[in-house]
Amino acid sequence: MKVKIINESPFELPSYATEGSAGMDIRANLEEPMVLKPLERIAIPTGLSLKLPDGYEAQIRPRSGLALKYGITVLNAPGTIDSDYTGEIRILLVNYSTEAFKIHPGERIAQMVVSKYEKVSWEVAQDLAETERGAGGFGSTGTA
Repeated sequence: MKVKIINESPFELPSYATEGSAGMDIRANLEEPMVLKPLERIAIPTGLSLKLPDGYEAQIRPRSGLALKYGITVLNAPGTIDSDYTGEIRILLVNYSTEAFKIHPGERIAQMVVSKYEKVSWEVAQDLAETERGAGGFGSTGTA
C-alpha cells in the first residue's frame, strides 16, 4: 500500500528496522538536542504529515529500548493518527525515570504501525449471549 507523506525534516522517512518489523521508526525533528526532565512530558515534532486511506489508522507506540533503558515512553500509547488528520505528527513523550534524558536531532523516538480498522454501528440489546468468562473483569482469567 502506498501512503502519501510530506517530510519537512532533514531526516529519513519512517522505516522498518528489519524485514519482520511491524513498526516503522520515527525520528525527532529537532535542530539541537533537548532535555526531557524526570516526569516531564512534551510533544516532539517529527516534520511528517501523511494522508492515510479511509479505513486505516497509524498507531504511535513506544520504542522498547528507550522504555527499558531510560524510562522514556509515549504517554498516550498507542496514540492514533486518523485517516482524516493531515497535520504534523508530534510524539507525546514522557520521562518516567529519575534522570534527565537528552533527545538528539534525528533520534528514533517512537514507532508507527499502520493498520486497517472496522467501523461499527451499535445494536441496542437487553442482554448478551453467555460466555465462559461472562462479566469477569480484571484478573478473572488467572494471575499468569
